[in-house]
Amino acid sequence: MRPNENAPRSIIINTYATVTATGSANLTGVINGVSTTIGKLAHVTAAVNDVVLVTKVGPMWWAVGKAYTAPAPVENDTPPDPKPVVTSGTLVISPVETRSYRPTWGWRTDNDDVYHGEYGSNGNHTGCAFYGAKPRSLAGATVTRATVKVKRPAGTGSTYGAVSTTMRLLTNSTRPSGAPTLSSSTTGPTLAAGDSTTFTIPNAWAQAIVDGTAGGIAFYSAGGSPYIIYAGRGKWSAAFTLSINWQRG
Repeated sequence: MRPNENAPRSIIINTYATVTATGSANLTGVINGVSTTIGKLAHVTAAVNDVVLVTKVGPMWWAVGKAYTAPAPVENDTPPDPKPVVTSGTLVISPVETRSYRPTWGWRTDNDDVYHGEYGSNGNHTGCAFYGAKPRSLAGATVTRATVKVKRPAGTGSTYGAVSTTMRLLTNSTRPSGAPTLSSSTTGPTLAAGDSTTFTIPNAWAQAIVDGTAGGIAFYSAGGSPYIIYAGRGKWSAAFTLSINWQRG
């Protein structure tokens, strides 16, 4: 009798496949890194990600039983980035100088008060508070609030009742030889003579001072009114003290 030429020529056992797809008659699984069609015996039940025992009969792989159910692959097992550490604080800055400027006369040398407006025809003032380099110590931080201390000495200025002034953002961080450079404007504090206050300035102004694109605050009205005098450092040690609340992270 001649041997059956169609009989299996080799049998390989104890090989495993990870199931990637199932069908009614066949499975698809990965054997030794290769995606392979696997015949399924009637009693074998398997689902995707199961590991099955396979046997090769001739050219065909057959699943003869389920070894175990494997866990589904983890899509991303990388731990999330740690939350940034947020730090915050308050930087208190005294002005390096308070001083007032008039176009015809230049910088006043008789006192260091901060003037707003014009008295008579003696020149329209630009009153300034310069903060120097200290705000730059917060470079990279975000300003969350900023205030400045302001006082009107009693018995000064032509208007004694409570009036507001025009506050300006000052580009210069120290007093220039000529006229100061002004940019943004906002309504300043409303004070009567003898009163003082802690006045909130725009966060964007304080941020500009921290970032180095501005250097101080000023008071100036093109119309020269009202004529108001704010105490400078010589009259009041707290004059124009700037407090900046900040955070990082």
